[in-house]
Amino acid sequence: MQVVMSSCARAEGPSHQDAQPYNIEVPDAALEKLKRRLADADYPDELDAADQWPYGSPLSDVRRLAERWQQGFNWRATEAELNTLPNYRKKISVDGFGDVDVHFVWQKSGKPNAIPLLFCHGWPGSFIEVKKILPLLGYASEDKPTFDIVAPSLPNFGFSQRISKPGFALKQYAETAHRLMLDLGYSKYVTQGGDWGFYVTRIMGVLYPDHVLASHINMIRALPPTFSSNPVLALQHSVTPYSDAEKKGLERSDWFQNEGSGYRNLQGTKPQTLGYAFADSPVALLAWIYEKLRDWTDEYPWTDDEILTWVSIYWFSTAGPNAHIRIYYEAAHNSTPEVPSRRRASEWVDRVKLGLAHFPKELTVVPRIWGRTLGSVVYESDNDKGGHFAAWERPDVIAGDLQKMFQKGGPCFSIVPERNGY
Repeated sequence: MQVVMSSCARAEGPSHQDAQPYNIEVPDAALEKLKRRLADADYPDELDAADQWPYGSPLSDVRRLAERWQQGFNWRATEAELNTLPNYRKKISVDGFGDVDVHFVWQKSGKPNAIPLLFCHGWPGSFIEVKKILPLLGYASEDKPTFDIVAPSLPNFGFSQRISKPGFALKQYAETAHRLMLDLGYSKYVTQGGDWGFYVTRIMGVLYPDHVLASHINMIRALPPTFSSNPVLALQHSVTPYSDAEKKGLERSDWFQNEGSGYRNLQGTKPQTLGYAFADSPVALLAWIYEKLRDWTDEYPWTDDEILTWVSIYWFSTAGPNAHIRIYYEAAHNSTPEVPSRRRASEWVDRVKLGLAHFPKELTVVPRIWGRTLGSVVYESDNDKGGHFAAWERPDVIAGDLQKMFQKGGPCFSIVPERNGY
């Protein structure tokens, strides 16, 4: 396999291992095993209700999807399409965990003034979420910036390595992503993320403020300002009524807390027990993820093959179909002085310029003034449609926000030194 070297040396020493082009190649035996499991699946009954969604993924939907997964879905065609992306792998040294083999998409613009962008997915997403924004951000025009985009599969996800040692928490995920950027020659860069991508990129800003110059987030986990921490914002908050959109957003947040967050408690407390279902049953994994794809989007018109592609990336994951949920437990049970809890991501972060994208069907939809407790907000967009998987549902917004943040006249223009100082 040909070795592709970055044009720049790593800022803090030589690269541990050169990035290597990578092809996704699921063995035929794994495909046949999946089909056998699907053919032998047993299904639960369901109540005689006009609307099944309040109870979870409807039987008719799951059965239809499972049957297509077994008989009609063409993984090889999907795999070939995924392999048209610029896929790479390299080993990243993580303190206390040794070398971690990381898969990532790396679209290089070839422009010396390109802005290095770390795109970080969440759960139940994957690196595939970057696919729709790649063509929108990869090429410069006279009035729009261009980006070098790096989108890793987080460890335990997609085609990155499984972590078997306990304690791989937010600090380690942030370290992995940061060292990947350094190894690729980007000592100064910007980030974009939602879901766990929100937490990972925010903690990157906490740990590496000399390197993370700006961040854009599309899941805004923020708390109301208090007089002890943000007295000016707290005063504004106390006298400013919520808009109708903000009131609806708080209703959406209440819905998620009361009706949609049970998965989080299970994955964050006893992931091993839940893992038996995912390791043994592709239908269980399908139903679990399908529910989120439907409930967490803003009436996005999922095709069956889109859904099966997302779920297949989990089923065929290098780490196995159950490792992905461990991030919830590890993030909640491994405190460090710098990251005492994942709530640290929802507190003020110094020196990192911040862009916010508000969507009406996000899991938590907070008033605008809450978002300003996160740091130096230099850009915001309010969008009348969109949900949790913003880069997939509204790639136009995510790409547009990034272009407006970094274009000439934008609040982050020229924030990243040309050629990263090399």
